[in-house]
Amino acid sequence: MVPGPRLLYLHGFASGPRSKKGLAVEAHLAARGAAVERLDLRVPSLERLSFTAMLARTRAAIGGARDRAIVIGSSLGGLTAARLAEDEPRICALVLLAPALGFGRRWRERLGDDGWQAWMDTGWLEVHDHATGGATRVHADFAREVDAIDVGWPDVRVPTLILHGVDDDVVPIDRSRQFAADRRHVRLVELPDGHDLLATLPRILDELDRFLAPVLGA
Repeated sequence: MVPGPRLLYLHGFASGPRSKKGLAVEAHLAARGAAVERLDLRVPSLERLSFTAMLARTRAAIGGARDRAIVIGSSLGGLTAARLAEDEPRICALVLLAPALGFGRRWRERLGDDGWQAWMDTGWLEVHDHATGGATRVHADFAREVDAIDVGWPDVRVPTLILHGVDDDVVPIDRSRQFAADRRHVRLVELPDGHDLLATLPRILDELDRFLAPVLGA
């Protein structure tokens, strides 16, 4: 008997495997008999975050050559999932929650030219650590690495569900709209929510149930 695909959850930037959405998704699917593995993508650490290492950790979590995975990614985790799916045939479907498409470009917009250049020159940017509630910093090598890898739209060819808040001021929904527009295998659900997608979590879980019904046998 061929086992069903693994379910992997990828948290967002400066978040962690115990994020509210990650725990909610895990508990919801566990009640339906499906196990979710919440990956820790703070690799090798948040300060020295590496996008290449994030991709590698997710790839390794899929398992062996005959294993398959459905990857659920939030924000930067969504970008990670989409970029990995470009050349990872073991990924059979994606669920992207406010995916951080164009992550590097968005950082430049938010920081402005002077702020971006200061990050590049000093090497460090102070950020809020959502996992601990405190302040930390991230090295500029992470931004340079993402800029080099995240070029153009991800070449995603598997069934994909995107859930994105229309009031998202961190990753504007226009990016998801543009990405989904000409891709018949991508379904975008627009939600009355911001970037954290906590206000519409029940709707998100309902959409997740419908998308995963063929896998879960519902």
